[in-house]
Amino acid sequence: DQHPPTHPPSVPHVTGRRTPDEPPHHGINDGSGFPCPTHTFAPIDKKGKAVTRDASLTDILIGKSLSDDRLIGAIVSLGESTAHIAYLLQNYVEHTYAGTQNASGDDQLHLDIDCDNAVFSAVRDAGVFATAASEETPVETDVLPSNYKKEEHENLNWFSVGFDPLDGSSIIDANFSVGSIFGIWPGKRLLGRRGREMAASAVAVYGPRTTLIIALPGRSRDEGCGDLTFEVTLVKDRSHWEVSREEVILKPEKKVFAPGNLRATNDNERYDRLVRHWIEERYTLRYSGGMVPDVYHMFAKSGGVFSNVSSEKAKAKLRLLYEVAAMGLLVECAG
Repeated sequence: DQHPPTHPPSVPHVTGRRTPDEPPHHGINDGSGFPCPTHTFAPIDKKGKAVTRDASLTDILIGKSLSDDRLIGAIVSLGESTAHIAYLLQNYVEHTYAGTQNASGDDQLHLDIDCDNAVFSAVRDAGVFATAASEETPVETDVLPSNYKKEEHENLNWFSVGFDPLDGSSIIDANFSVGSIFGIWPGKRLLGRRGREMAASAVAVYGPRTTLIIALPGRSRDEGCGDLTFEVTLVKDRSHWEVSREEVILKPEKKVFAPGNLRATNDNERYDRLVRHWIEERYTLRYSGGMVPDVYHMFAKSGGVFSNVSSEKAKAKLRLLYEVAAMGLLVECAG
């Protein structure tokens, strides 16, 4: 089981408790980024691989008309997170539960927590983030560098990140593709932020290949540049990133659908009619049970419809900060 956070959140989280007398922070990771000694990602950084990954992704981002060196550093850290999680997934065979739940009420795998720590480790090392929060650590967590001095560093360009470190952990036992979702906001806070304020977002997919699709809104790029979504792939024994899609563009219409939370059609008549419409119009069904692979398939095929609708008896579990805002920016920048 996870130990209680060394720095408890200012607002206690009570959702996710199994019993009323459970500790207030049960199931909430501490955001320290300390890796599990049994499941380390350190081997992937040996022989200079961390350096070449950093350099290759930096060059790619500069080539995509991104000049803000601190935003480049922020995105590169998400590339490092992705590489580290890919290594954990390949070498992790014990899909065991930690005995805790996150704030959304989902049972946590030990793997969920280790992936969360992998991201927090990279985010802290980047030196450009002030605040981070995740599905497993759902509080605004201070990730400022240890040498931060307000009088010297207050006016630097700081960022905050909200993320889901392992989207699809419920289907991982079937060896389906899973992913990570990252959203970057300018400034030192996450609460109350809107998706349209984001500086960038990215989604990683861990499957036969490890890929990272990145959204850069025009406001983050050099003057005169528009929105851009593109894809990079981790290659050469995880030592380099290479561009695999120069630009991802979504078409206005595509007869592909991925209907999440189908249980809601039992008591949501409008959702039931919508699903029946897609079937009657002969849409192609592509649904794995994971938001990342299902939406990513639509990026690969240039379109489609993903849905996750609630009803009174079947509530959806999409979260704006950790999933929807970042994915929404990718979609908007792609078309």
